[in-house]
Amino acid sequence: MAMAENYRQQEGATTAAVETSSHLSDNPHQNGMIGDSNDGFDFVSSLPDAILHLILSSIPTKSAIRTSVLSKRWRHVWCETPSLSIDSHRVVTRSINKTLASFSAPKITSFHLRTSLVNRIQPVDSWIEFAISHDAEKLSLEFRDPRVRDYNFPDSFYTNSTVKQLLVDSGSVVMIPRCTVSWTSLKNLSLSYCKLSDESLLKILSGCPLLESLELLFCDEFRCLDLSQSPCLRRLEMDRSDWFLGPTEIVAPHIHCLRLRHSRLPCRLVDVSSLTEANLNIYFCDLGTLTPDFLQGNVIKMLAKLQNVEKLTVGATFLQMLSLAALCGVRFPTLKVESLTLETMIVRSVIPGITKLLQNSPGLRKLTIHTVKCSIISEVHLNNYLRSHSLNQRQCWRSKDMLFPGSIETISMLVGKYAESNLVASFMELLLRYTTSLEAMVVLLVGYLDASGFEELLAMAATLSHKTNVFILIKQSHVKNVSNTFS
Repeated sequence: MAMAENYRQQEGATTAAVETSSHLSDNPHQNGMIGDSNDGFDFVSSLPDAILHLILSSIPTKSAIRTSVLSKRWRHVWCETPSLSIDSHRVVTRSINKTLASFSAPKITSFHLRTSLVNRIQPVDSWIEFAISHDAEKLSLEFRDPRVRDYNFPDSFYTNSTVKQLLVDSGSVVMIPRCTVSWTSLKNLSLSYCKLSDESLLKILSGCPLLESLELLFCDEFRCLDLSQSPCLRRLEMDRSDWFLGPTEIVAPHIHCLRLRHSRLPCRLVDVSSLTEANLNIYFCDLGTLTPDFLQGNVIKMLAKLQNVEKLTVGATFLQMLSLAALCGVRFPTLKVESLTLETMIVRSVIPGITKLLQNSPGLRKLTIHTVKCSIISEVHLNNYLRSHSLNQRQCWRSKDMLFPGSIETISMLVGKYAESNLVASFMELLLRYTTSLEAMVVLLVGYLDASGFEELLAMAATLSHKTNVFILIKQSHVKNVSNTFS
């Protein structure tokens, strides 16, 4: 009972939390920042400069500049704000140059630049050098323009000893340092849609001795990700697709957290021996090339590398691949997972994979089912695969699993925002049957059940909880799409 109460307290706090989002207007009066006076007293203007700088740091620089016309008190406040956020797509170059010339803070804590590179390479270089010369600790650069394909950063970009957080998001950037990289303070690096060779990536990593977090999102041209010489690195996130192939091998003996989402191609985990948390959703393009040996050598070997993981999140397509492995009689490794999250639709093609995971996770304490609208392998392709390996699809999808819909039926169900409460309850009951040490089940529903159906499910869950002695929490979640680049 104490254990169940502990989960109620933890999840209750989550349920009670209210997310709010505010969208600041360009007009500071509308934002309630200025002019909310009481008996003629302007409270905001009376605040110390340090507080005003903090306020202005939360809005775009063009909005911060507009506060200079409010009064003498505000004329130069924005100039000393140590954060610059510039979106120059609709701003002429000389206007940005004038803004930077008026900037008087001795140091920049955050510099964000979003711009086109067309006819602007030289100005962009000077803007980056401006941020570096002011010891910017957080640097965010977004260049999205298909008309420029091979932009190279100036050498000064790679010799920046003050930057701690760096984000580059561009399909135009070729990350090939011509000099020695010296990012000696860098802790967080995020690269999106950049071209990287194995040599240039190693050169970059060798210049980041304090790197703790690395994101490589749809980066191309490198094949082996060797992080063995990055002893401080604890988190790796990677996305790839048909168009951005990325690595086929990962050597990361020091990371604790791995998020790996890539479609169609296998990726071998060579060394992730320190891993304690993982999020996987893998997809393979051509089911006709898959054999039990391939599943054994890739999917199950990847799972085997997670034997020390305590917190595991698995996506629908990876669950389907595990189902094929299970149906082909491939042996699964025993896992040490204590918390398992399934991001999936409720379809029968994921059930053999889920049940095998549960059976091979004897220490599982918490199971989270997060229903998501996502791209999955069609049941037609799965059945063709089973037939090509002389497996009877009716025997593979056992009668007790047939009450769950196939993928096409479920997609129609999601579009119609309807699913019967007993479908969800049956799914929960089936999963509970394969656990031995479970303490709590959390169900986050997206696109399932109207109000009356939700109440019916709550009643079923209460009965199920009493029967299994497992604490069950059911919440209706906001829509979550897990989009992949395959069809």
